[in-house]
Amino acid sequence: MQNADPIVEFIAKTETSLQDGTFVRLVLSGPTEPDDGIERITVRRVQIRQAPHLAMTFTRRTNDIAKNIPLEKGTIWLEEQLHGAWKNALLGTTQKDWQLHFPRKGGQPQLSNHKPAVATAPSGSHDRERVRLLDATANDWLVALGVVDPTGKVLPSMADKHRQINRYLEILSHLLDDCGWKPGQPLNIADMGCGKGYLTFAAWHWLRRTKHSPVEVLGVESRPDLVEKTNALAKEINATGLTFMEGAIDKVRVKDIEVLIALHACNTATDEAIRRGVEMRAKLIVVAPCCHKEVRPQLQHPTVLAPVLRHGVMEERMAEWATDGLRALYLEWAGYKTKVFEFVASEHTPKNLMIAAVRDGEPFTNHAAKEKIEEFKHFFGIKKHSLDSLLRVEVAKA
Repeated sequence: MQNADPIVEFIAKTETSLQDGTFVRLVLSGPTEPDDGIERITVRRVQIRQAPHLAMTFTRRTNDIAKNIPLEKGTIWLEEQLHGAWKNALLGTTQKDWQLHFPRKGGQPQLSNHKPAVATAPSGSHDRERVRLLDATANDWLVALGVVDPTGKVLPSMADKHRQINRYLEILSHLLDDCGWKPGQPLNIADMGCGKGYLTFAAWHWLRRTKHSPVEVLGVESRPDLVEKTNALAKEINATGLTFMEGAIDKVRVKDIEVLIALHACNTATDEAIRRGVEMRAKLIVVAPCCHKEVRPQLQHPTVLAPVLRHGVMEERMAEWATDGLRALYLEWAGYKTKVFEFVASEHTPKNLMIAAVRDGEPFTNHAAKEKIEEFKHFFGIKKHSLDSLLRVEVAKA
């Protein structure tokens, strides 16, 4: 017999599917308050550090936000969401798909079921631990960079770096799909502030050797000794299409760049990379910020937040959050759809936030996006940001 309350029944079926292994996905759509900006929430069941979690993707028009919560907190979260926040909820299982619909003018929600769209439950393994895109053919440069030994075994001290490289390649593959790039097509990539070149060699290897694509990868680094070493290694392994150049992110001369990457560029160097990518109309911009020094001295304490921000550690985290949040907003103003997410677990590196931006519209035309930047800065009392020059590009176009 059906439960008298469709919401209670829907939640019960969700709990059951999560426990018996038939859960495929959960989708909440049709927000009742569209001004919040979130258009959809997609939920998957994953394993993170041997514990079940719900991996959520909050989809907005211009960017996606990822969040994970322990499985045991899922029921409370779902109950909160199903009481007034959404017009539709879809539970996909391997046995049936369950649709919960809330009538437009109130009244009793309607619960219906359909033939399952997917007959097999997805793997419970979290992508961060599952994907390995480097095989033995990468050992020539991995050995030279001190990541693996001559037999191909990962050195214990470099296990985190090896994991980071694989995760980076996995993300890059998905982002290139978002850009519409297909294996075999040419592509020009610039890796700004590439350091010892771990990720530069990785991108070149995966695209040239694995995907057999005529890509050109350029590593830009300000330290001449590192540029000399990486160029020597590239020559030693006959890395056609891979070069390294000495220069600063904001001054180096590059052209025809479709993908710009800057991982762990310190302080405003991340902003310089973003600005260069926007100026060159790169299809894809990927940055992983490092230290955040510009905003914190300017950060005012809004009245409601003042009791919390008086603690130094909270103020520091708020400054990081505000800095990277502004970067995402500037990219949206520049015509990019952005994603902000953790690209490796925090125990591997505390600097694990990644901002990925795919160009999907005309730049500097969305005035609502510009207003969000100005409102955000005003709220926190931020007078100056390294990407402020982008706010004036609109005037230059007129």
